[in-house]
Amino acid sequence: MITTEKKVQISKKAENMIGSEIIKIAADINEKIKQGNKIYNLTIGDFNSNIYPIPELLKEHITQAYRNNETNYPAAPGMLELREAVSTYLKHYGNLEYTAQQIMIAGGARPLIYAAFQTLVNPNEQVIFPVPSWNNNHYCYLSDAQQIIIPTQPENHFMPTAAEIAPHIENAALIALCSPLNPTGTVLSKESLNDICNLILKENERRGPSQKPLYLLYDQIYWMLTHGETRHYDPASLNPEMKKYTIYIDGISKAFAATGVRVGWAFGPKIIIDKMVAILTHIGAWAPKAEQLAVANFLADNNAVDTYLTHHKSKLYEALNLLYQGFEELEKEGIPVKAIKPQAAMYLTVQFNLLGYVTPEGKTLSNVLEITSYLLNHANLGIVPFSAFGTGTDSTWFRISVGTCHSEDIPQIIQQIKLAISKLKA
Repeated sequence: MITTEKKVQISKKAENMIGSEIIKIAADINEKIKQGNKIYNLTIGDFNSNIYPIPELLKEHITQAYRNNETNYPAAPGMLELREAVSTYLKHYGNLEYTAQQIMIAGGARPLIYAAFQTLVNPNEQVIFPVPSWNNNHYCYLSDAQQIIIPTQPENHFMPTAAEIAPHIENAALIALCSPLNPTGTVLSKESLNDICNLILKENERRGPSQKPLYLLYDQIYWMLTHGETRHYDPASLNPEMKKYTIYIDGISKAFAATGVRVGWAFGPKIIIDKMVAILTHIGAWAPKAEQLAVANFLADNNAVDTYLTHHKSKLYEALNLLYQGFEELEKEGIPVKAIKPQAAMYLTVQFNLLGYVTPEGKTLSNVLEITSYLLNHANLGIVPFSAFGTGTDSTWFRISVGTCHSEDIPQIIQQIKLAISKLKA
């Protein structure tokens, strides 16, 4: 008897979801590790909690909240205690004035970004975002939006300019920006952001009160992690008129190495925040009540926040700077690599200009995925190409994350890169 397997019937949206290239790279890395190889896995935008633990005081507050049996549902927009603490925190560190009623809490930044897209973008409306950038293509897909992709340039530190955005702005519903940027660890300059804000304001003036405004989604989840002389700028601080059109995304995941604690917040115009709350109420993407109350208590202690951030940023910058110096030395020696000086976050932007080089096995490296594979196999190095963040596979730029990296391993990493590239023939 011949039987045919019946195809599983699922939604077109689920069927056509694009898989994560980072997950594919991680699978290759995990297979190498299973085989007993020592792999330097610098792919993940997360922290090794043994190298970068959360603040001890925050840990104590979380533990105490559970001991106090704070385990029932939190308030839909977030616990008032936390929203008030976030309001004070934003004023103290960013001079941003938002009331508790203009702030909402969720289980990290992702549900907040999803809720913002769902609130601001109708099906088939246009969303402008630069590449490389994190997950904007997926949020557009989930919102049935049209993607308007802005390729960026290394000379601008992979940040978009107003001139690049301007030709696409007339029919857009949303511009999605992130600064400091994942994957590059670079920031929008004051001048560039101000030009983009002026562009948005001019467009909304053109539309007038009868048309739907153009909004800006501003993801600043890394804003507390600037390094050296780098400064973070935000839209409403540069131009108070932008407060009407900007929805901010923020939280504790990066500033306090608390990616698994899952407490994020959005803030912006109350009418928009209220609708985002309504959407997430039906999804239930709340941060746990105990963690919310713990974060509220922690953020209220400026001395604890300052002490932690000073140490946290110092360790990140040490690792980033050691890597950057290593790549500078390789470039001076004629190795075809280049790095952008670290500005913020936990990422170093590096170019491996190896297209056309021939491996010891006689294979020509013809795209960035083959470069990625070569570095994994010959340098024991796991890193993520910008193609995983929306650029083409002809781009030879990569993200290196130091969140799971011991500083003492960096000289060996650089040496292994040098040896691996030295095996190639031009």
